Amino acid sequence: MKYVFSFVHLLFGVAAAEGQVESPSEKVVITVERTRTEIRTDENGVLHLNVSENDALAFKARGSVRYSEFGARGDGATDDIDAIAAAHAFANQHDLSVRADEGATYYIGGKERTAVIQTDTDFGAAAFTIDDREVQNRGASVFTVASRLQALEVKGISSLKRNQDKLNVSLPAPSLITATNSHVRRYIRFGPNQNDGSPQTDIFAVDRDGKVDEDTPIIWDFDQITEITALPMDETTLHITGGRFTTIANQAESRYTYYSRNFAIRRSNVVVDGLEHRVIGEGDHGAPYSGFINIRDCANVTVRNTVLTGRKTYRTIGSAGQPVSMGSYDILVNRAVNVSFVNCTQTNDINDHTYWGIMASNYSKNILYDNCKLSRFDAHMGVANATIRNSTLGYMGINAIGTGVLRVENSTIYGTNLINLRSDYGSTWQGEIVIRNSVFVPAGGRPVRASLIGGRNSGNHDFGYTAYLPERITIESLHIDDSSHPDDYPGPAIFADFNPEMTGESYRERFPYVRTSKVILKNVTTASGKPLRVSDHPFMFKDVQIDAQ
Repeated sequence: MKYVFSFVHLLFGVAAAEGQVESPSEKVVITVERTRTEIRTDENGVLHLNVSENDALAFKARGSVRYSEFGARGDGATDDIDAIAAAHAFANQHDLSVRADEGATYYIGGKERTAVIQTDTDFGAAAFTIDDREVQNRGASVFTVASRLQALEVKGISSLKRNQDKLNVSLPAPSLITATNSHVRRYIRFGPNQNDGSPQTDIFAVDRDGKVDEDTPIIWDFDQITEITALPMDETTLHITGGRFTTIANQAESRYTYYSRNFAIRRSNVVVDGLEHRVIGEGDHGAPYSGFINIRDCANVTVRNTVLTGRKTYRTIGSAGQPVSMGSYDILVNRAVNVSFVNCTQTNDINDHTYWGIMASNYSKNILYDNCKLSRFDAHMGVANATIRNSTLGYMGINAIGTGVLRVENSTIYGTNLINLRSDYGSTWQGEIVIRNSVFVPAGGRPVRASLIGGRNSGNHDFGYTAYLPERITIESLHIDDSSHPDDYPGPAIFADFNPEMTGESYRERFPYVRTSKVILKNVTTASGKPLRVSDHPFMFKDVQIDAQ
């Protein structure tokens, strides 16, 4: 018997869409014959797996496979990626779980080979060494958690409205909708990494009848749609447990040549539990990473009891011709909804400026930190609804732009601001900020003039949208530890100095910045004993209603 495994899709409907789901490129040819179980690679790099008939029967009867049964040595020196990929390919074909071998250390070299995971996998306490010093393809993931379902092109929808509650469409399963209008540019970045923005994009969840999940609202008006797809969401939950991963860092030139030698999640309803990732071998130069945990085009993903590592910060020349620090991440979330990080920590000091902030996200909705101790939360190109609770965030703190409700509850924040609204994207939050039962330690305890809400917007740059300060800010039971402060410190401010040039009515914004309507304060205390002020630059906020209870 002979099979070809190539990320098999179960196709709903007739219009299979391309481009939304990243399919692993390699192909595994599987045969079941009387000879022994073995693997080989042909001249085109295709992996050929033969499984003996006896082994195939035994694996199916047991309901699982181990890497060693496909030739993995686990000795820490032999490159085991082909055996690992073969084990998963056979398991995927026969719906078997996969288990790593107890006590094994699997070495994974720079060969371009991705192990595709479509069944429950238990890495246990096994170790994996991923060597990035000589890599054939820096964009190829080491593992991809993949769906068996394929995106479908949606017919008959030519426009969408913000907060629209239903699409006139019938789908085979609850799905993620991704809509794009390539004629409109959003997120036109300002500053040293300036760019021309990105096509207007939105991702939201719908049921079989096209009803939009109210927790993933449509955030843009689409006067026209150049592409719209539906990705059916997997109904069962896939579990990935354990694993002690160590990356030997790349030694490449310090440029924006991102490495994706990672654990990519491209399937809805996934739980990652108990994984650990460490990084060694970082020198005085290197290329950045796009997240060891890389979540994209999916929904309902939980990462819990997981230990990750902040990446060393390297510098290069940005798009504006100026030196910049490159973002390098161990967590990256793109075009995903309902993503939770629960009881997650990192190996290095969350206040060590040597390491870049550990997380970034784009085009996502409903991101949660719960009981985490990490150096940063970040939303680059927007997030709709985010919650940080029971957590401690380090020197990079909370950086966000977006919509909906941004909540900080029962947490300690060591950032320069309690919340920094990213100035490179207009310092915009169209919605509400709620801060409760938390502690803010400005700049990690260094002497600074503290402000709670940071950002900057001159009103003279077109970001591709109207920029907003939160319409309403509620701050309840907050302690500001400003005991280390400069001699001329007047006390903490609610708002940073968003526009120093706006000193009077004569100032004109080409692209008006919509200001906050109301701030509610209740039980806000300071270590310095100094009262909370509106801003170092109060004119800009003269119309904000402050309700101090």
